[in-house]
Amino acid sequence: MSNQTQMQAASGSTSTQQEQLAPAQTEFNLQEAALAYHRAQHSDDIGGKIEIHVTKPVASQDDLALAYSPGVAVPCLEIERDPALAYQYTAKGNLVAVITNGTAVLGLGNIGALAGKPVMEGKAVLFKRFAGIDAFDIEIDETDPAKLIETIASLHPTFGGINLEDIKAPECFEIERALRSRLSIPVFHDDQHGTAIVVAAGLINALQLQGKTLQNVKLVCNGAGAAAIACLELLVSLGLDKRNVVVCDSKGVIYTGRGAKGDDGEKALWARDTAARTVGDALVGADVFLGLSGPGAVNQDMVRSMAAKPVVFALANPEPEIRPELVVAAVPEAITATGRSDYPNQVNNALCFPYLFRAALDMGAAQINEEMKKAAVLALADLARADEAFGKNKLLPTLLDKRLLESVSLRVAQAAVESGIARRAFDAKAYSARLAQLARKLNAA
Repeated sequence: MSNQTQMQAASGSTSTQQEQLAPAQTEFNLQEAALAYHRAQHSDDIGGKIEIHVTKPVASQDDLALAYSPGVAVPCLEIERDPALAYQYTAKGNLVAVITNGTAVLGLGNIGALAGKPVMEGKAVLFKRFAGIDAFDIEIDETDPAKLIETIASLHPTFGGINLEDIKAPECFEIERALRSRLSIPVFHDDQHGTAIVVAAGLINALQLQGKTLQNVKLVCNGAGAAAIACLELLVSLGLDKRNVVVCDSKGVIYTGRGAKGDDGEKALWARDTAARTVGDALVGADVFLGLSGPGAVNQDMVRSMAAKPVVFALANPEPEIRPELVVAAVPEAITATGRSDYPNQVNNALCFPYLFRAALDMGAAQINEEMKKAAVLALADLARADEAFGKNKLLPTLLDKRLLESVSLRVAQAAVESGIARRAFDAKAYSARLAQLARKLNAA
């Protein structure tokens, strides 16, 4: 059934729910507004979204002598003697590299490193605005994984953490694994793990509202890329039974012995002994649909075939696998989420990555481990449940929720300490106060 036919079939039923789920109307031309936003606004503006600020006084000859030659030699020699002092005498401890090669950019595909630069600048804006972290965007014109690994590894002395972004699968798995094993600073592929954290938080809350738990549901995932695999791995670590998961890719269900190209990689771990061959086959009786694929992959008949009180996370951007209003028209008790900001329950990585890195940097963690990711999941889920508006259309906090920094970073920091990966002393009360002070500063900006 086409989207147009589905829309026509949906009209006239469950009107209240459809009104709640209908996308907000855009009152301006998005293309023109976006270009105007990014270009120079006045004579002192050079365009883009970020710039660098000096943090120490440079008002006298003495200041200059300390900032540069000859005074700068003193901290240089101290760092040579003890490399850990770089975190005391430089900005390394609050500096993250946002790195891409532009091979899988924001639903736009392989548009190249340079064309991906606005997205990387955008990530730098979010780091600074929401967690007070400075970030440099680094676009690397290299598609060979081995060369990209070497390039990124060679840059690591500059940074306290590395955020990999918009690198296509399966290369992204190899690149992240190699860098995590080599470097003593956090390396985090946000398209994988950031997505997974927010999906898990939203799904836990959706299932609670439906009277279900991760431990007892059947889940169908349409998509087998970086984000999908990371979502599934995290959900399993949180209690989802891997035996109750069916994964589909562009060729259909990944079943035992399928023998398709690429089935010997990450996908092989998700092959199932099943008679299902299509997404529609797999969805019969399923409790959860997790879509990280493309538009129109699911129709209303498929939703109707699911178990009672289904959960449909259709996260393809910009057009989901099925629109939320079509889901609730087919099954009124369904709960939906998308990756779009014009529907309720937006799954957005920005709900977690600034706060994860804030805690990792503050604790001197060598990596962002599974315990820290789980802590972020539970913090986000708890925050949403503490909101008076919590319900089918409010599964997650909003991006502008002022509680995020204090709540998520504190929980992640505690997890870093408890899992033994923190390299700095931790006092929960003092750290909470510090986060509260930073939140006030950021919210006043």
